[in-house]
Amino acid sequence: MRRADRLFQIVQYLRGGRLLTARILADRLEVSERTIYRDIADLIGSGVPIDGEAGIGYLMRAGYDLPPLMFTRAEIAALVTGARMVRSFGGAAMALAAEEALIKIAAVLPDDLKARQETVAVHAHDAGALSDNDRLLVDRLSAAAENREKLILDYHDVDGVATRRTVRPLGLWFWGKVWTLIAWCELRADFRMFRIDRIERAEKTGTFRPERDKSLTAFFQQEVCRDG
Repeated sequence: MRRADRLFQIVQYLRGGRLLTARILADRLEVSERTIYRDIADLIGSGVPIDGEAGIGYLMRAGYDLPPLMFTRAEIAALVTGARMVRSFGGAAMALAAEEALIKIAAVLPDDLKARQETVAVHAHDAGALSDNDRLLVDRLSAAAENREKLILDYHDVDGVATRRTVRPLGLWFWGKVWTLIAWCELRADFRMFRIDRIERAEKTGTFRPERDKSLTAFFQQEVCRDG
């Protein structure tokens, strides 16, 4: 969990005058009590009206609420446009998350800015560019990269030649119509890019530890050197 998300959750737990100890908060958020003490101190320092002390517990004085999210009109347009593009061209889970994000944003916007969300004139339509299987595969590969899952890919190239590769997924690129997986290929001992519409199967075969020379950053540096 990101620290910002954890601080938000602490405020939510303490709302309504509930007295909670650092241990209870630590158990709920799966962190140490020391982390909770530090987070509470930072929240108090930023003006959140939390009362209490270590060993007794903490509560928040009544009447406090988090400030509403505020976006400029340009920021709303960017968020809505991005969510619509993800909904049309992203994975199935990505599309659902984008839809939920728009609902959450709309719930906290003032009425004048909420109306702005409905009038954004930029739309995205995939026109069948992605199949349902491709959408599911985008989600699968994205999760594999995030969880550092090593995969065995059954893949065919532009000439239809089949190959099997063991890879370390590092990230995904979207080229307008095609998604590609950036990965470290153990067969070639180098970085490779695989079009997801040519991946027949992706099977987990364990996990991998990050290595600096086999990372997404190293891939980008290599590409910059080639372009230079």
